[in-house]
Amino acid sequence: MHRSCVAWFLAVSIGFIDMTQAAGQQVCRPTLAFKDVQLSEMQPPTLVRKWTATVSVDASSCAANSSGYFEIVFSRLKENGVDLEFREQFIWLPPSVKVGVVFWADEAVARYWFDNIAPCPCAR
Repeated sequence: MHRSCVAWFLAVSIGFIDMTQAAGQQVCRPTLAFKDVQLSEMQPPTLVRKWTATVSVDASSCAANSSGYFEIVFSRLKENGVDLEFREQFIWLPPSVKVGVVFWADEAVARYWFDNIAPCPCAR
């Protein structure tokens, strides 16, 4: 029992040291913005619609050649079903990235926003 307490204390201490070091470092993130957002007409024969956008990426606070993940959260309306909130993951890369999501004919996009934008190494 004593060994398990020592092991637990050691693990917590190491985790706290790592957390303290990480808290002292500056965290940078790119600034993302939606541009040219469109929802296509239904495409025969599948009758799907495609939501597309260009995401501009201002990574001036990031080190050169940085990239990372981000999510777009969608609030989807469904004509014959339950409305739904879901997220899709993409990769940001300066200066911009083209993204797209497929929707069925009876679906529409009510809202969309960025979430979980990955940090990047800060520019010096």
